[in-house]
Amino acid sequence: MKKDYKLILASNSPRRQQLLSELGLKFQLRSLEVEESFPAELEVDKVAEYLAIKKGRAHQKTMEADEIIITADTTVVVGQSVLNKPADEKEAFQMLQQLSDTTHQVITGVCLTLAEQHQSFRDITSVTFRKLDEEEINHYIKHYHPFDKAGGYAIQEWIGMIGITHIDGSYFNVVGLPSEKLYGKLKKII
Repeated sequence: MKKDYKLILASNSPRRQQLLSELGLKFQLRSLEVEESFPAELEVDKVAEYLAIKKGRAHQKTMEADEIIITADTTVVVGQSVLNKPADEKEAFQMLQQLSDTTHQVITGVCLTLAEQHQSFRDITSVTFRKLDEEEINHYIKHYHPFDKAGGYAIQEWIGMIGITHIDGSYFNVVGLPSEKLYGKLKKII
């Protein structure tokens, strides 16, 4: 680091924590509950970045001048629909049925918040699932409990291994953090 900044990851996601650690960056964790609502008229490809900025602004009120707060949000977009985290098994099943035999977009928005500014960006990866049968979907939900994952799945878990036929873009973006883009942005700041 060229400047004496403290990196703060404002996320409870173990996947984001792991990816940031694997980049070799030292960081602290800080979390605030931020309502993940967005205006209904917002274009679906801008929701993740909007939510990342919203989270960054919530943290800006209490941050120190020497901190960089990293906030992120990941959405799964099918057509003009945003699939959030499923509330229960039924909703997870419906989401995975909707993703079956289609290509969807995984969009992660990231916001770097400094004392006086926000720098935000988003990354988009297209993901294609083969046709999933009901038994496979039920097995995944029963054994992996994907209720904390946008779209009801994680690419690195069983359903990704057996069901995803193609991705176009960053794998790590689908995991939850576009690490290559984040590293490049941080390199310019610190």
